[in-house]
Amino acid sequence: MQKQIVDPLDLKTYPAACLRTKTVDVKDFTEETRGMVRAMADLMYKNQGIGLAAPQAGLGLSIVIVDAGCGLKVFINPKVVKRSREKDTLEEGCLSLPGVGVNVARPKEIEIRAKDRDGNVVSGKFDGLEAKAIQHEIDHLYGKLIIDYMNPVARFISAGRFKREMRKKRFGDTIKVL
Repeated sequence: MQKQIVDPLDLKTYPAACLRTKTVDVKDFTEETRGMVRAMADLMYKNQGIGLAAPQAGLGLSIVIVDAGCGLKVFINPKVVKRSREKDTLEEGCLSLPGVGVNVARPKEIEIRAKDRDGNVVSGKFDGLEAKAIQHEIDHLYGKLIIDYMNPVARFISAGRFKREMRKKRFGDTIKVL
C-alpha cells in the first residue's frame, strides 16, 4: 500500500539520497495516488516549476507531472517509446538544484506511454519545451540529474558556484557535485 499523503510535500534538494534512487512503478490507483498527484502539483506551482518528479518530493514512485504552459499533465509509470533523431540543446534548471543551469541536448520530439491518475493508459507525442520537461522529469525517476550531463571538468568548475548558492539558501556546506 502506498504512503498516505495528508500534509503538504517538501521539495528535496541535492544531495538528498532520494534524488539518486530509482523509483518503483505505481500499482494501485486510489484516492491516495490522486492525493499524491495533487500534493506534487501544489509543490511544483508553489516553487514556480514547470515539472516535478516524485523523488523530488521524497516519494519513491514513478510519477511525473508537467505544466509547460499547456496545462497540467500527469504521467504515472511513463516510458518513452519513440525519440526523434534530431536533438535540441536547451539550458535546463532544476528545482532540486537551485541556481544551477546545464545545457542538455535532448531529442526534439518524443512519444510516451503512461497511465493517468486513474490508471488509464495514455499516450502522446510531445515537442518543444514540453518534450524537454517530460524527459527531464523522467530522468529523475532513474536517479539521473542535469549535473550528470556535464563533462567532468565543467562539473568540477561549477561545484564551487553551486556550494555558494546552497550556503546562501542555508542548505549547508557539505554538498559535493561529482
